[in-house]
Amino acid sequence: MAGMVANYTQLKRFVAVGVALWFLMLFGLSRMFLSSESDSEHVGKSLEQVLGRIATAGEKQQFKTAMDKIEKLQQQNDILQRRLQDLRNPALQRPVAEIGHAAADGGEYLVPSKEFEYSRRKLENGIVEFWRYASTHLKDLYETKDSNAAKALAKQMLDFMGEHKGVILADINNLESAAGITEWKLQKSLEMTRIVQNRLKNLQNPRNCAEARRLRCSINKACGLGCQLHHATYCLIAGYALNRTVILESKGWRYSKKGWESVFLPLTKTCKSSDIGTPRAWRDDPENDKEPVIELPIVDNIQGASGNNKRPLWLPLAVPRDLFTRIHAFHKNPPIWWMGQIVSYLWRLQPSTQKILDELTTKMVFASPIVGVHVRRTDKVGTEAAKHEVSEYMEHVKAYFDQLDVTKKTAVRRVYVATDDSAAFHEIKKNYPDYEILGNTDSMDSAALNKRYSDASLIGVITDVHFLSQSDHLVCTFSSQVCRLAYELMQARLPDAADFYNSLDDVYYYGGQNGHNVRAILPHQAANPEEISFDKGDLLGLAGNHWDGYSVAQHKVTDRKGKFPSYKAEEHFVKYDMPHYEDRSDL
Repeated sequence: MAGMVANYTQLKRFVAVGVALWFLMLFGLSRMFLSSESDSEHVGKSLEQVLGRIATAGEKQQFKTAMDKIEKLQQQNDILQRRLQDLRNPALQRPVAEIGHAAADGGEYLVPSKEFEYSRRKLENGIVEFWRYASTHLKDLYETKDSNAAKALAKQMLDFMGEHKGVILADINNLESAAGITEWKLQKSLEMTRIVQNRLKNLQNPRNCAEARRLRCSINKACGLGCQLHHATYCLIAGYALNRTVILESKGWRYSKKGWESVFLPLTKTCKSSDIGTPRAWRDDPENDKEPVIELPIVDNIQGASGNNKRPLWLPLAVPRDLFTRIHAFHKNPPIWWMGQIVSYLWRLQPSTQKILDELTTKMVFASPIVGVHVRRTDKVGTEAAKHEVSEYMEHVKAYFDQLDVTKKTAVRRVYVATDDSAAFHEIKKNYPDYEILGNTDSMDSAALNKRYSDASLIGVITDVHFLSQSDHLVCTFSSQVCRLAYELMQARLPDAADFYNSLDDVYYYGGQNGHNVRAILPHQAANPEEISFDKGDLLGLAGNHWDGYSVAQHKVTDRKGKFPSYKAEEHFVKYDMPHYEDRSDL
C-alpha cells in the first residue's frame, strides 16, 4: 500500500511538473511575441505558486533557473518590442538591415501586416487559455485522492494538451507566414542554392583541366549505395575545401558495370579519367597543396594519413565561413543545409533515370501531403541498429497528419514506404486501412541480400531515396545511410526542412564526421549518477538524443559522459575558412 501511495504521489508530481514546464515554454513564447507585461508577471507568479505546492526543491530550482533565463530574454525583447512599435509608425520605418543581418542587401522593410496582428492575437489568446486550463486542472489533480480518478484526469489532461499544442504550433506557423517570413526564407534559400551550385559547377569545370589541381575519388568503397554516395560527398567537400576539381572514377562499379554516368550526370564536363595521371597521397601539409593530383584515403583512415595525426577541420559538420551567416538566416542547422547542397550536386540524374521516376510518380499518384517511411531490416538489424516495429513508425505518421488536420482536414493520409523487407510493407497496408500506402515492390525485391549490387538494385535504391526525399516529412532511423541521404536531399529542396523528420534511433550525423558539439546555455547539476554536471558556456560532445527531453553527451573538460536536459544546450556550429570562389557565366 505504501508503494502504491508513493507511486500515486509521484504520478501527480510528474504530470504537474511536466505541465508546468510545458507551460513555461509557452510562457516564454508569449513574452517573446506578446506585449502584456502585467499579465505575464501574473502568470509567472501563479505558476510559481502551483509549483510551490507540488514540486521538489530540485524542480523548484530548475524552474527558477528557467525563469531567470526568460527574464534575460525579456530584457533583450524589450528592445525588439520598441523597434516593432517604431515600425508600425510609417514615419519611423527603417530598413531591416538596422534590426539584423538578415537583410544585409538593404532596401527591405519589416512592416507588420494586419494578418500578422490577427495571428499574434490568436496566439496570445491560445496561450492564455492554455494557462487557464492547466492551472485549474493541476489544482484538481493535486487535490484528487483516488488513484484511478487521478490517472483518468492525467490522461484527459495529456489528450487536451496534446490537441492544444497542435493548435499553438499551427498558430506559430501562421504568425511566420503572416509576417512574410515563409516567403522570405524561400527567396533566400533559392539565392543561396544558386550561389553554391554555381560555385560547385565552376570548380568542377576548369577551363584547362591539365592546369587545374585535381582530386581522384573512386566510388568503389566496399559498402552500399548510401555509403558510397556519402564517400563521394566527402570527396566533393574536400575538393571545395582544397580548391581541387574532383574526378570520380567508377570503372567496375559494383552496382553497375556501366559506371556512375549510366544513372547520374558526370561530376565534370571538362576533365576525364585520363587527366588523373599518377595521384599522390593526400597529406595535411602545405607542400601537398603543390601536387597537381592527389587521392584521399577513405574518411575512416584520414587521421592516420594526415601526417600530423589530426583530422582536417573542413570535414563535416563544418560550414564555409563566408556562407554560414547567410545560410543561418533562413535555416536553423547550416551544416545539414550545406551537406544537402553537396549531395544534390552529386544527385543530378540522367534523363533516362528521371524518366523512370516520373513514370512511377504518375503510376503511384505520388502527391503531397505525404510522409516518407523507411523501414530498414535484413543485414542491419542486430548489428548496426535495433529492430523497430511498424507501429513505432506509424505513431509518428499519425502525429504528423493530426497536426495538419488542426488547420485543414487531410483528405488522404498518404504514406510512401521504402523497405528492404516486403513483409513490413504488407503489414502496414493490412493494419492501417485508413492510410493510402504507396511503395515500389521492385525496389523491395531488388533490396534482398542476394540481389544487391545489380542494375535493378541500383535503380531500386535511387527510386526509394528520391521518393523519400520528395516527401513532406520523414520517419526513419538515422542509423541508416539511405535515410540520412534522403534527409540531406530534402534540405536542398525546401528552405528549412531541419525539423521535418522523426528518427527512431540516432540524431543526424555524417559517418566519419568531426565531433558534434553543443554549448551549454544553462548550468546543470546532476540529479543522479546517470547525469552530468556542467556550467553555462561549457562545451559538450553530443552522443545522442533519447527523444524524451534528455540527450547524452561527454563533457569536453571533465570527460564525464551522461544525460542532461536537452533544452540546456544549443548547437555549437563550426565555421571553416574555405576558399572564396568567383561566379563564372561561361558554362
